[in-house]
Amino acid sequence: MNWLEGFRKTRERFAGALRGVLGSARPDEATLEELADLLIMADVPLRLVDEISHELRQTASARETPRDALRRLLLKAIGPASDFAWPALPSPAVILLVGINGSGKTTTAARLAHAAQQAGRKPLLGAADTYRAAGASQLGIWAARIGCQAVIGATGADAASVAFDAVDAALARRCDVVIIDTAGRMHTREPLMRELQKVRSAIAKRLPEAPHHTWAVLDGTLGQNVLLQARQFHQMTPLTGIIVTKLDGSSKGGFLFAIRQELDLPIHFIGLGEQQADLVPFDPAQYVDAMLNTGNSS
Repeated sequence: MNWLEGFRKTRERFAGALRGVLGSARPDEATLEELADLLIMADVPLRLVDEISHELRQTASARETPRDALRRLLLKAIGPASDFAWPALPSPAVILLVGINGSGKTTTAARLAHAAQQAGRKPLLGAADTYRAAGASQLGIWAARIGCQAVIGATGADAASVAFDAVDAALARRCDVVIIDTAGRMHTREPLMRELQKVRSAIAKRLPEAPHHTWAVLDGTLGQNVLLQARQFHQMTPLTGIIVTKLDGSSKGGFLFAIRQELDLPIHFIGLGEQQADLVPFDPAQYVDAMLNTGNSS
């Protein structure tokens, strides 16, 4: 799925207002207010909406068109692309995935393993989601389908021990990327959140300086509601990046600006559909162009 298709629900909200704003040298006040309302409804941060509205009021066609001004401001707000690259990872590298229930961590772990394989790495999946029998078995099925190694924790087993065993197995089997799926936990449940610290400690005990990456997997359909989740996870287990799933089902795709501006964390991957290949590296320019229905967003 390409960016224009994957971002359809958010993009459709802007269609009418964008035609008015981008089709004139200086938009009128009613059109700017309509655009501001739509940006807010799409969960673009209010501070950024105010900045965009002010800039578009000042725009003159001889200097910069409204289309160019809007695109420039959005690109500035979303920041540069992530510099994550599979070949640049140490060997072995450990990636820890965290998030609440239903955010898509298990499927994301499998898709990341597939991407690592495509980049020439040898991944191992660690199923440290020991609360759900279905979670561990699902990851085992994915591993078999992908053709990669896996360490599956038994239901009720200690998650930290499973994480330790996954890293130990990767070292023994010469796997060079370990992707560890953890149980979904509500960010408001402190005992469960503290368990993540035990998981991190177990990983570091077997491989100092690991995990090398800790990524929060966020459900794109929840919009800015995920910000509080991400903050809580960041406080409990320092994050190095974000993955956003289900963005194709969201009409609130503007919350990615809030992630970048308020959390100052890179967005590494985006889920644009249900297929294995629909977890794609985040491309700020394609994101903005898809949002504005302009440029090349294939």
